[in-house]
Amino acid sequence: MRIEVDPDRCAASGMCALTDPEVFDQDEEDGTVVLLDPTAAGHEQEAREAAHLCPAGAITVIE
Repeated sequence: MRIEVDPDRCAASGMCALTDPEVFDQDEEDGTVVLLDPTAAGHEQEAREAAHLCPAGAITVIE
């Protein structure tokens, strides 16, 4: 599994960081998504949930 994020599409809602703070964070300046672990090893279900909850569709999970 691999995760991709699009900070330009991100609405800075923070749902990803709240869902899994070990895989996602937010930029301190504008609040957009920061990907900490593109493989999400051991966090696959949480990564899928974060992608599902993202209101802007800025997270893509590639199986």
